[in-house]
Amino acid sequence: MTNSLPLLFLGNLGAGEITVICLIVLLLFGGKKIPELMKGIGKGVRSFKEGLNNIEKDIENAGTPEEKKEDK
Repeated sequence: MTNSLPLLFLGNLGAGEITVICLIVLLLFGGKKIPELMKGIGKGVRSFKEGLNNIEKDIENAGTPEEKKEDK
């Protein structure tokens, strides 16, 4: 029994199933569109992470004296 962590979004998919999914994506989008698609996904993930970081910074700075002075 192995104690490996499955990928979050893949669940219990094996190598065969992943290969079939990749082939279907290749057929649907074509070889030239896949890099553009991945670039768009990368920009979206980066934007999401920046948004989370900004929210975390806002939460951390919510009780600082500097902001309380600005509110008055």
